[in-house]
Amino acid sequence: MAQEFGGLSRNAQYQELVKRVGAKVVNTSDAHKTNYPFQFYVLADNRTVNAFALPGGPIFITEALLTRLQNEDQLAGVLGHEVGHVIARHSAEQMSKQELSQGIAGAAGVAAGDANSAYYAQVVANMVNMKYGRDDELESDDLGVRFMIQAGYNPEALIGVMDILEEASGGSQVPEFQSTHPSPSNRREKIKAAIEKYRSQ
Repeated sequence: MAQEFGGLSRNAQYQELVKRVGAKVVNTSDAHKTNYPFQFYVLADNRTVNAFALPGGPIFITEALLTRLQNEDQLAGVLGHEVGHVIARHSAEQMSKQELSQGIAGAAGVAAGDANSAYYAQVVANMVNMKYGRDDELESDDLGVRFMIQAGYNPEALIGVMDILEEASGGSQVPEFQSTHPSPSNRREKIKAAIEKYRSQ
């Protein structure tokens, strides 16, 4: 998976920052009540604006997105959102929907004499190009806000992330993060509503 994005970043400061903030988001929020062994990684890709989660807990953010973030609160927002995907099991649901196509790819690999590479190539392609539904995204935004507030981060920073994603799109070209995450402009109001909801609890 990491090789699809140029491998893991060799910047030790980036890796330490993302691991530290990710651990804080998980360990000081309701996310720690789950049994998922969350792991956080920075990918070396400095052109693709992206972050994603795999079933079970691995969470990735590219250097391209990380370096656009303006503060630790925004990073906590991105990671909290991805933690939300894992806890809500969106990745696992998507993978189960894709099992049929993966099975077909595996059968093609058997015919070619290399089942494993065909299967894993299909798995990687599906995960990298995974698209969640609008409801999945809104649920993860909601959970992300909840985890940010519990961990002591400013949840308004997640709205700032939406601004960064729109700017990264350049108006015409849609960055990878947006292609797998619906339009930021449609999510701002829902994020604001989630902030009000969790702050009043």
